[in-house]
Amino acid sequence: MHTDIQPILDKAIAGERLTSEDCTELLESKDFVRIGVAAHEIRMRHNPTDVVTYIIDRNINYTNVCNVVCTFCAFYRRPGKPDTYVHSIEEIEKRIDETIELGGTGVLMQGGLHPDFNIEWYEDLLRTLHAKYPKFQLHCFSPPEIHNIHLISGLDYETVMQRLKDAGLNSLPGGGGEILDDEVRKRVSTKCNTQEWLDVMRAVHKVGLRSTATMMFGIGDRIEHRVRHLQRVRDVQDETGGFTAFIPWTFQRENTALGRKITEEPTGIDYLQMVAVSRLFLDNVQHIQASWLTQGLKLGQTALRFGADDMGSIMIEENVVSAAGAHVEANERDLRYQIREAGFTPQQRDILYRYIDRPDVDLDSSDSMKLKELSVAFAD
Repeated sequence: MHTDIQPILDKAIAGERLTSEDCTELLESKDFVRIGVAAHEIRMRHNPTDVVTYIIDRNINYTNVCNVVCTFCAFYRRPGKPDTYVHSIEEIEKRIDETIELGGTGVLMQGGLHPDFNIEWYEDLLRTLHAKYPKFQLHCFSPPEIHNIHLISGLDYETVMQRLKDAGLNSLPGGGGEILDDEVRKRVSTKCNTQEWLDVMRAVHKVGLRSTATMMFGIGDRIEHRVRHLQRVRDVQDETGGFTAFIPWTFQRENTALGRKITEEPTGIDYLQMVAVSRLFLDNVQHIQASWLTQGLKLGQTALRFGADDMGSIMIEENVVSAAGAHVEANERDLRYQIREAGFTPQQRDILYRYIDRPDVDLDSSDSMKLKELSVAFAD
């Protein structure tokens, strides 16, 4: 028996903060369209324009060597295995040059948890890239990587973050969040636990950097775990104000050990409902991002009417989600078309949600092919 959710939606629309019990009732409800309508109204208050933003960046996975085992990952390789790699600085610079040529403003760089890389390795990488590309945004690493650096270097999170910031780091992706509840995490991964993930984010924000927060659901989690995840993100945001955006998506099961065990995947409605409830519950996070790579372009577009105000990345390269079976491709024109057809104005942004204008490029005319095709994917 499902209760009437209208009083909860009225409360949200009146500007009152929802409780975790409210959040649970909304996620349990089958009335997802009404939730979506309310979420769209709140989205227009948080970002009161018809603009939907997107970013052009590149996902560079600097190494696939990883000393932990996550059953939902098809990308990592154990140290010493034959198909491991670490990209050279020249290889990374070549990829950044290509990104800049395509109108990109930043790079999302993440890797496995390499057992041999101390903090100096990361500082050298950032310093070299920042010196060569001073205006290019380095949106790199994730809480599990920061935790790994802390374990190897013996330095606390805040010291690690201050040193990486001084070396040129601009912001931190919200990767490795999965579900922020150890009952779920310990079943699927041996990397950082919930408290460690949240404490890394506190340190990121304390040194004056911004980050995103993510959720990957459908990994054997239940609604109560998802609610705890949202509550923990909101609590940290109350303390620090450092999250720019929240990005939920569903587990991509192909080619993963966990995918062979899970029989029921979240549906498209589950995804749209999570986007909408996130918008209603996270009253202190400005942006909610649609994950079109994992959900497909059409569902990503639909999320723009369920509370999302950002379409995420036109990524020139992506290896982790695609290794797990997501193979959606698009280019900048496709993404702008999807945004316009949903009734919005497309606008390129940078990592910190500042608008980017490229007046010399005709982005929307059907006969102009000034832009190279971008093979796309997703991520933070």
